Amino acid sequence: MRDAPPLIEISGLRKSFGSHVVLRDLNLTVARAEVVAILGPSGSGKSTLMRCMNLLTIPDGGSLRVGEQCIEFQGARTRLPDARGMSRFRAATGMVFQQFNLFPHMTALANVMEGPVTVLRMPREQARERARALLERVGLGDRADYLPAKLSGGQKQRVAIARALAMKPQVMLFDEATAALDPELVGEVLAVVKELAAEGMTMVLVTHEIAFAREVADRVIFMRDGVVVEAGPPAQVIDQPREEATRSFLARFRAAA
Repeated sequence: MRDAPPLIEISGLRKSFGSHVVLRDLNLTVARAEVVAILGPSGSGKSTLMRCMNLLTIPDGGSLRVGEQCIEFQGARTRLPDARGMSRFRAATGMVFQQFNLFPHMTALANVMEGPVTVLRMPREQARERARALLERVGLGDRADYLPAKLSGGQKQRVAIARALAMKPQVMLFDEATAALDPELVGEVLAVVKELAAEGMTMVLVTHEIAFAREVADRVIFMRDGVVVEAGPPAQVIDQPREEATRSFLARFRAAA
């Protein structure tokens, strides 16, 4: 298992918006069952990296491999998968955003069912059973028939996690999944993430929850100005950072906290 190839392999990834360079030849690998936490200041390229990994943003250059699926990015000459292929790729990289992005007119159960039915062509009864099981898994079995407007922020985010899991992803991507929540609701979402980590789910987390990153991550990455500045075990990067940029960020973050 130690010699197995990484589940995710990113090489030379580049992305600019006009003259603003966001990712600069970024390289990153993520092993199967590994939990990687990404830290960094606003504007460092963290969210853009996550969106590139899910193909919500198309890189300008470099390559991205998730499992057996690999894409080379060559600007206007990039050959992207067709619509069905894009759906399959995104299904393999389950994404949970800051905002919940639930369909407001659908119940929690229907939100979780939607992807398997429309993308995976799963029979509705099978999708319904899976959705109910996933809502139970995130502690919301008794909220299956609630519309999002009747749920708290933490409950909405747990529905969003269940929705991503319903697609049977190879990896879960969390982009500041607790940033929009009131402080008292953060813990219920982090508890679900911690449980997924314990079960061996491969995950990449963009987070400002430093203590949580130290507890749950196998590896912590610090980004600034579109590059990986420092990477290593949490005890090294968080407690004994080697780079001045990392030390400065953590000192400012702890002072603000």
